Amino acid sequence: MRTRIVRPAPTVVRSIIASRCYTTASRISLAYDLHEPANPASDAPGAIIFMHGLFGSKKNNRSISKALARDLGRPVYAVDLRNHGDSPHHSRHDYTSMAKDVAGFIEEHTLLDTTLIGHSMGAKTAMTLALRSPELVSDIVSVDNAPIDAALLSSFGKYVQGMKKIEDANVTRQAEADAILKDYEESLTIRQFLLGNLHRPEGEKTQKFKVPLKILGVALDNLGDFPFRDPGEVRFEKPALFVRGTRSKYVPDEALPIIGQFFPRFRLADIDAGHWVISEKPAEFRHAVVEFLKPKM
Repeated sequence: MRTRIVRPAPTVVRSIIASRCYTTASRISLAYDLHEPANPASDAPGAIIFMHGLFGSKKNNRSISKALARDLGRPVYAVDLRNHGDSPHHSRHDYTSMAKDVAGFIEEHTLLDTTLIGHSMGAKTAMTLALRSPELVSDIVSVDNAPIDAALLSSFGKYVQGMKKIEDANVTRQAEADAILKDYEESLTIRQFLLGNLHRPEGEKTQKFKVPLKILGVALDNLGDFPFRDPGEVRFEKPALFVRGTRSKYVPDEALPIIGQFFPRFRLADIDAGHWVISEKPAEFRHAVVEFLKPKM
């Protein structure tokens, strides 16, 4: 791992599940797992909110959340963003809406000096909230995404097609679903990640996906966009860490100047990984985050 500055004990876990249903409310109450440190640090700042990427959920970040709670002595809230995991579904799925949900979460739980950590979709949500409401955020960690418009990998569209085919097939076992998904994704690890969204609704024999495939399929075209265009109008003047996978395309070198304009106090940590930085290199990721967030002497 290479880090550079660029300037222009077991945890206690409590799980809260929001009622997973379709809602028309403008702000969604997010489901979450709370990972509390066994030995809270007396001089530590506030809580950490950890946000997953597209098709992910709070359970994907369980291990790293526990590790950060332990290492930093801070509570970590791993949340399910709207249309994911156990959080409600909504027809609108964009970064402004997701940022408003997280702002509401901070206010609902009366959190202060909050750190935002987000991967991919969660990273752009963190960036959006930091720029929109900097008074709610102490610092951010953006994992393999940048404040630029960039098309999503074409594989995400293929995943939606494969997942829809699985639902149409009325599968009863995960092995059946995996056999279908093989036509859309070769990697067993990624297939397992996607199939982690499968569940059997109460009273039904067949398995369905927790995520609303139609809503997310429509949202794909816009999830590569970033809602802010002009860093001359808005910027986040507090610390920010951008962690990028050096074998990923989402944070190219040419994006670094625009990152510096929106986030003038940012640091960059390069990790030899693809887009799935946290799962590919968890130790290196944890080290980069702890070094960034540990109290400065």
